[in-house]
Amino acid sequence: MTDGQGNRVLVVDDDEGLTRALAINLRAHGWEVTTAETGARALDAAASARPDVVVLDLGLPDMSGLEVLAGIRGWSRVPIVVLSARQMNDDKIDALDAGADDYVTKPFAMNELLARLRAAVRRAQPVDGAVDVAVIEAGTLRIDLARRTVARKDAEVRLTPTEWALLEALVRNRGRMVSRAQLLHDVWGPGYDAETHYLRVYTAQLRRKLEDDPGAPVHILTHPGAGYRFEV
Repeated sequence: MTDGQGNRVLVVDDDEGLTRALAINLRAHGWEVTTAETGARALDAAASARPDVVVLDLGLPDMSGLEVLAGIRGWSRVPIVVLSARQMNDDKIDALDAGADDYVTKPFAMNELLARLRAAVRRAQPVDGAVDVAVIEAGTLRIDLARRTVARKDAEVRLTPTEWALLEALVRNRGRMVSRAQLLHDVWGPGYDAETHYLRVYTAQLRRKLEDDPGAPVHILTHPGAGYRFEV
């Protein structure tokens, strides 16, 4: 039995020679391989190719690998193995904090990379049977979780980083109530459990920007005393 067993891998690296060598080796071990040389192409490929695991270089020509990580993590839990020549501990910590599942430094042994990819795929478990989707359509809204953009009636809506973080947390759990404590932890961090007024202020701002009638919202809904829910 081959290592990949038909699993799909997305390789993101701007080094054409390395990308070609990785693709040849991975295909020889049974993997279905998609490649991307830029961050923008990586985000598109992650949504279209639906890989089982991503191999991501941090040094890309158009954006940082951490931005690509954040873009994918905005909508998907696919395992991401960072492949980088950067050996500083801070780089590794930044990548893991941004959502990477593993970190391999160059140069590396192919057998080691294959083992880490197999382990990453084994660890990946679907959550609540949900299917990852990069773009959410909700009425006149188009929310692109990979590119972190929102359009209303085809016009881009500018959100602050905090507004986006709150919207993302709600959209990723669309159809389900998210508790106030969970939202405060996810958006503002530990230690903000009592700051429920933050949620009132920022949900009001989101409704003004995204709802046709902010006073009678249909997408960003309140569960009084409990939490909030995003409805498509």
